[in-house]
Amino acid sequence: MDVRIGVTQSPREIEVDLGDNTDVEALFEQVNKAIESESGMLWLTDRRGRRVGVVAAKVAYIEIDAGSEPRRVGFGAGTVG
Repeated sequence: MDVRIGVTQSPREIEVDLGDNTDVEALFEQVNKAIESESGMLWLTDRRGRRVGVVAAKVAYIEIDAGSEPRRVGFGAGTVG
């Protein structure tokens, strides 16, 4: 599962690749708790064990891609006929 976090006053996104077995609903709850807290930090751990922290007050947006579609590899998505 891919998570992209936009941070205020920064042109770049933070991208975190979580494990495929990540519970989406638990992730939503974790994000909401951090953002509702006055001095909250949003901590995420990627699939390699790297911990990423973002000051919740600086979060502009969060995009969660649960990967419902299989990823495509290569140059063409169509069939050769």
